[in-house]
Amino acid sequence: MSLKVLSIDKDVYKKVSEVIKSGGIAIVPTETVYGFVVDAFNFKAQKTLYKIKNRNAKKPLVMMAYDIKRVRVFVDISDKASRIAQRFWPGQLTLIFPTTEMGQILSGGRKDLGVRIPNNKFMLRLLREMNGPVFTTSVNVSNEKSAKNISEVLKFGKVVDVIVDGGQCEFSFESTVIDMIRFPYVIIRKGCLNTDKVLEYL
Repeated sequence: MSLKVLSIDKDVYKKVSEVIKSGGIAIVPTETVYGFVVDAFNFKAQKTLYKIKNRNAKKPLVMMAYDIKRVRVFVDISDKASRIAQRFWPGQLTLIFPTTEMGQILSGGRKDLGVRIPNNKFMLRLLREMNGPVFTTSVNVSNEKSAKNISEVLKFGKVVDVIVDGGQCEFSFESTVIDMIRFPYVIIRKGCLNTDKVLEYL
């Protein structure tokens, strides 16, 4: 499959969805940073993605889905966690939940999984077109800065199947990450979502 660099138009969602569903790796814009995207059910694509990023196999990818209903198949969300998710999703917040049996299958037996519903028009339309979850991670080699604009993304053109040109990311900073497994909940990463706003709901 040859690389395609696509602009955002009415047909791009279907084209990118087809690439991902066929086992390809896409680079797409979100409101935080650019992300690699693979089909959550394609373990070969996930393995390739780890190699591209030189990522530790013990470090999980993040799941994205279109809505909370689809997420619940893969993670257990408590009532309190659900209130937080409903307040800040779609948004720049990644929440770590206990995995269900299906979630453990997709994540290689992990007991927890980070999940985000992005607040980005392109990504939400793509997820709706996919009609299923994807695994994502920031576009970079591990421990290097994440790609925030199309020029920083193009250097990965030889190792992915499609790139979507979304220009400069809105926030250009990673999402905030909170571990919701145990109480009190732990802020794993301070990102572009103000943690003070989240703490009001914890």
